[in-house]
Amino acid sequence: VQLVESGGGLVQPGGSLRLSCAASGFTFSSYVMNWYRQPPGKERELVAVISSAGVTTNYADSVKGRFTISRDNAKSTVNLEMNSLKPEDTAVYYCNARRFEYNYWGQGTQVTVSS
Repeated sequence: VQLVESGGGLVQPGGSLRLSCAASGFTFSSYVMNWYRQPPGKERELVAVISSAGVTTNYADSVKGRFTISRDNAKSTVNLEMNSLKPEDTAVYYCNARRFEYNYWGQGTQVTVSS
């Protein structure tokens, strides 16, 4: 099983980034996919969720209206489009796949929002 995130980096406040997560080694279309983040010195927190078929999404209040999660089951990828970025969005962002007792994590990608 592999989850490989990409797309992180340094961006100015108000800017945008698109994170991607490429999955392999499991039946991607059967899993709920999540993006979590862990700011420096803080606990990991759930940012966005997308159902296995991509019909339902949910977001943390702190990112609603700014972030969009999407998935492509044919390509086994999940994306997180992040707009109007704020310094408080600075964190390591993790891709997560979950189905019943199965729970897989990527290695994370750093997002830094700073002028």
